[in-house]
Amino acid sequence: MMTEPKILIVSAPSGCGKGTILHEFFNDNKVFYSVSCTTRAPREGEVDGTDYHFWTVEQFDKTVAEDGFLEHAGYSDNQYGTLRQPVLDNLAAGKDVVLEIETQGAFQVKEKRPDAISLFILPPSIAELRRRLYKRGTETPEKIEKRVAAAAGEIERSTSYDYVIMNDDLKDALRDFKTVYDAAKNGDGSADQFKPSDPKIINMINEVLKNA
Repeated sequence: MMTEPKILIVSAPSGCGKGTILHEFFNDNKVFYSVSCTTRAPREGEVDGTDYHFWTVEQFDKTVAEDGFLEHAGYSDNQYGTLRQPVLDNLAAGKDVVLEIETQGAFQVKEKRPDAISLFILPPSIAELRRRLYKRGTETPEKIEKRVAAAAGEIERSTSYDYVIMNDDLKDALRDFKTVYDAAKNGDGSADQFKPSDPKIINMINEVLKNA
């Protein structure tokens, strides 16, 4: 028997490929993807309302004052937040909700909704993460190095998530993502090998952090 609609929190350092995994996942699953609000400028190709709601600082601060966010946090000199009402409305309509958010916001949501399932996606290494960010070419070297420094701190906190997977090969990462999602929905232990209590996961996290 399936459980009640779930909130699935997905976090990963910028450049880790979580967007690609989620895009593939949405092709096969009817879930509500919560589009975050941000004060950062759009990158080339990003669409307002699809990738993010690109807001002014004034819009963002007004929503904070009105308690309109389920979570909000600062990251890499910008603000990010998840609108509360669309999440509640979709859960009430029986849909699972996916939140693609940073670690600060993830822990805020877990405090308010302990029933939420949290998943952290690791890069193969910090060096590979840096390479991907430079290859993307959307930010200055200074901003990239800030993101890389932030990534190490995020990865250290991944042990507090319910599940941890790695995006080294997209096909494998997507399979692991679906395994976690199905386990969360069915309330079984079929994804226990991805829990940070498993020594293999701890070793994987430590390997990624080497030479960070």
